[in-house]
Amino acid sequence: MPEGPEIRRAADIVEKQVAGRIIDRIYFGLEPLKPWESRLTGLKINRIATHGKAMVMHIGQNLFIYSHNQLYGRWRCCKSDKYPSSNRQLRMAIDCQDRSALLYSASDIAVLDSAQLERHPFLSKLGPDVLDSTVTPDDIVARLTSDKFRNRRLGNILTDQSFVAGLGNYLRCEVLFVCGLDPRSRGKDLEEESLQALADAMLGLAKQSYLTGGITNDLERANSLMKQGASFGQARHHVYSRAGSPCYRCGSVINRSQGSGQAIYYCPQCQSVTS
Repeated sequence: MPEGPEIRRAADIVEKQVAGRIIDRIYFGLEPLKPWESRLTGLKINRIATHGKAMVMHIGQNLFIYSHNQLYGRWRCCKSDKYPSSNRQLRMAIDCQDRSALLYSASDIAVLDSAQLERHPFLSKLGPDVLDSTVTPDDIVARLTSDKFRNRRLGNILTDQSFVAGLGNYLRCEVLFVCGLDPRSRGKDLEEESLQALADAMLGLAKQSYLTGGITNDLERANSLMKQGASFGQARHHVYSRAGSPCYRCGSVINRSQGSGQAIYYCPQCQSVTS
């Protein structure tokens, strides 16, 4: 599933394509949304915000299109007279002065007013967004040590969107590795220095991933690996999806285990994980 950095990058592309423009035509592939096609036509797309893994398009005076890509959703931008051929189901298409933004495969889409947006069952439960420039490491430390989260394992809460919004599995694995933390450790187990390092890594790696298109590895190392012939996917991470490969730091074999229904990748030496 795309994580916060991927959704923000997609939003940047869609925003560049249609923001500031009037909707000439909008199509919804979900039947309950069909009545909105005529109501939204002629309105201006003001901007596109992201909230963790969700995208919110601000339209007109008081309307919003919420969408969540889930696992398979994909945005495509094109000229309005040149829609790409695709085997995916077209769920939403927005045409604005010869420019179009198309959303395929996603089924979690809604048109909301401001009151509905505020109480949306997903958005209303989100924690602070790791890509929000106003969120500070101190904010994250406060949540890590709060009564609600301090007793929970880091491997679980880092992908809990009510804790923070935007982190998913690859960022969870990479953050814990960079900090040298066992996924089973809890906020209450950490010294102040470790708490600060964890908060810094959560915000810093999310931003780095957004700026680089998904690289959480040391940037110099990643570039060196790609120059040596590694693919982008092979070079982009410290530990994620590298089970069986040597740790870049210590040479130990990267392990894989299950946590919160997803695989956790970690270094048994650098993160002091015991079986």
